[in-house]
Amino acid sequence: MKKFIDLYQPLHRALNKTRLVEGVAPLLLRLYLAPILMQAGWNKFQYFDDTVEWFGNSDWGLGLPWPEVFASLAVGSELIGAILLVIGLATRWISIPLMITMLVAAITVHWQNGWLAIADASSWLADGTILRNDNVMETPKKLEFARQILQQHGNYDWLTSSGNFVILNNGIEFAATYFVMLLTLFFIGGGKFTSVDYWLSKRFMPTVKK
Repeated sequence: MKKFIDLYQPLHRALNKTRLVEGVAPLLLRLYLAPILMQAGWNKFQYFDDTVEWFGNSDWGLGLPWPEVFASLAVGSELIGAILLVIGLATRWISIPLMITMLVAAITVHWQNGWLAIADASSWLADGTILRNDNVMETPKKLEFARQILQQHGNYDWLTSSGNFVILNNGIEFAATYFVMLLTLFFIGGGKFTSVDYWLSKRFMPTVKK
């Protein structure tokens, strides 16, 4: 343990001296989330009528009241939020509606499918007791049957040249991950030196410790 501490202390001191490093982690979080949110918002905007119908339909959709309002809020928060995250402006504020969006998606769309985004019966998360999805456990049989059909009736090498076939489970994995990343940004902000928030606070609130 002492050897580990002796190795860690010089690195810790070096990082503390380089203040710019403090803004790197939030910058990377912002740049990782921004294109994902932009794509999600753009998809909803492109097919806005379908999005509204999905939000409002109680048979095969979310069954939400005022679907036009909620669809507009979702599109706006994702598109505007992506832009704000890129430049690091109002980072904490925009994280709030985006976290709500992730929670709504996780609860209304993904929760019933368990944790895993991609069905993987070998994962210990596939056999969990809290977010269990028995369909995942049947995935190997279905994939093997599909492979046999494709090998017999299709150009299997070409079909798999871009990657292996998988079954989408659509669990809460991605929504939960994005929520945690946004929650982190809510607490730490846009980052020193790498966000507009930092420079605005330095300009207009010089007494705030930075």
